[in-house]
Amino acid sequence: MENRKRPLKADLTPGDSLQTPAKRESAERRLQDSDYMRWGVEETCQYLRREGVGEWEDNFRAHRISGVLLRSLQDDDLEKIGIKCLGDRLSILHSLRMLWQIEADPNKVFNDPIHGHVEFHPLLVKIIDTPQFQRLRNIKQLGGAYFVFPGASHNRFEHCIGVSYLAGQLAQALNERQPELFISRSDILCVQIAGLCHDLGHGPFSHMFDGRFIPKARPDINWQHETASVAMFDYLVEDNDLKPVMEQHGLTLPEDLDFIKEQIAGPLDTNAAGRLKWPYKGRPEEKSFLYEIVANKRNGIDVDKWDYFARDCYHLGIQNNFDYRRFLKFARVCDVDGQKHICTRDKEVGNLYDMFHTRNCLHRRAYQHKVGNIIETMITEAFLKADKHIQIEGSGGKMFTLSTAIDDMEAYAKLTDYVFQQILNSSSPELSEARQILRNIVLRRLYRCLGQTQADEPITVTQEKLHSWEAALAQAAPQNGSHDVTLLPEDFVVNVVNMDYGMKEKNPINNVRFYCKEDLTKAIQIRKNQVSKLLPEQFAEQLIRVYCKKTDDRSLEVAKKHFVKWCIEMDFSKPQDCDIIAPELTPLKASWLNNNQGEDEEGGSSTAVNSTGQNRPKKVKTQLFQ
Repeated sequence: MENRKRPLKADLTPGDSLQTPAKRESAERRLQDSDYMRWGVEETCQYLRREGVGEWEDNFRAHRISGVLLRSLQDDDLEKIGIKCLGDRLSILHSLRMLWQIEADPNKVFNDPIHGHVEFHPLLVKIIDTPQFQRLRNIKQLGGAYFVFPGASHNRFEHCIGVSYLAGQLAQALNERQPELFISRSDILCVQIAGLCHDLGHGPFSHMFDGRFIPKARPDINWQHETASVAMFDYLVEDNDLKPVMEQHGLTLPEDLDFIKEQIAGPLDTNAAGRLKWPYKGRPEEKSFLYEIVANKRNGIDVDKWDYFARDCYHLGIQNNFDYRRFLKFARVCDVDGQKHICTRDKEVGNLYDMFHTRNCLHRRAYQHKVGNIIETMITEAFLKADKHIQIEGSGGKMFTLSTAIDDMEAYAKLTDYVFQQILNSSSPELSEARQILRNIVLRRLYRCLGQTQADEPITVTQEKLHSWEAALAQAAPQNGSHDVTLLPEDFVVNVVNMDYGMKEKNPINNVRFYCKEDLTKAIQIRKNQVSKLLPEQFAEQLIRVYCKKTDDRSLEVAKKHFVKWCIEMDFSKPQDCDIIAPELTPLKASWLNNNQGEDEEGGSSTAVNSTGQNRPKKVKTQLFQ
């Protein structure tokens, strides 16, 4: 009777309560066996006894064979340690092979439009089935781009599932190709969890929130969504009591929790990161390659990009030129300057340049689309006006606003794209200005783009710099300008867009190491001039876009002339259509006049005309985008 009254373990599911004690014991034993890589010598001998081949445990004990060595054991190894009979060796090998076929519970199958039918470990499913993760269903992956691209309706939820799947695929591929890396089941599971949870910290409309709204609402802090992802992950684990479940599935706490969070946001101790050679706590330096799977700080080649390339292209209707499956086939771990890094075949270097070119195409055509950007700017303005009037209850009943919710994960977990509809459908007088801005978006009464220009050198952009430019735009009135239109600094919006290959002005391929088929273990570097002369000379550029809030034809006509005059005064590049919109201004700048002289039909001439009328050599510079 007492046995029947004994409470069940906290980590048992309702289905477990219907199992017999024998079935529960079998399930627990399978869980233990699934983490054989952590076994010592005695645990290995115990498994041999349980499998009926315990008569050879003394041989295993004498040669100190622990769980981490089991997968690399071959038939001749067993013969060397004294097991002479072939039948005995085959029986032992059969029992050992069962270890890497063990699954603690049946995996769940998800049907993903990008990766097909994918299987997920039960622990991953438990994380997915939490309110903190389900929140990602209501956060658009591409933010304001959905207002431009009708198919871009996908959310962070499915992206995170895709990243988790690809993280497991890459870890498994390395494990099968190089068993000497000793990648354990818990290693793979932690990498998958990191992929699953790496975007938990995104706010409404994804990068609009951390890239536009927070810097303006709280300019005194340097906040990134990765920081919030770590905090949200801690809240998810605590709020859903997942630590016992994690231990049940073979994770070791707190080391594995640290490992998961370090993959998302880097070293947890930022002060030690600059002092120590190896700043991570979750895994030792010999497993450094595991930190390059989800978020690769070394060169940017990671499964996060692989998924959003494929997923975003699919929903945007843009061709994806990078095939991650090919990278999986050639991925290997090699020693590089005393650390282990993920490398690929030398013949793949061209494909990697294509990968980063695809990234830039996506930014130029979709992520930094001029209409999508201005819509996000308008949403940001609405959020700023509504900030203090939106109240969100957090921990302990404390109330937070849109901008302060990031300080409390219980409050932040309630913040999704729905705040757009909350403001739009409100009747509060305090939200009238914010409501009108969002209504203008719905009715497509958007700020109009006056044009795009570039500076000769990259400019460090601050909010003060942008405000000074907006004031200068208002003052840049042509001498023969119209006096019936008055433009103020607040009528202009300046956006600065930075385009690059993922590492600012640096070439990320310089941080990639390759191997050749003659020697799979030696890592080599391949310079750009060894690949092709058609590759870009520069890997970053800065675009300056100017918008006008007044949308009537007369105001736009005058504002465009202000923009051209401002570009002349700032010594910026010639806007594309300035000869049409301001023909009376464009000849005034000599460099603009000479800009196209001396070019042949394909723009490849190397001479130009100087101020004295003489031919002089012209410096040819290949830019990232033509």
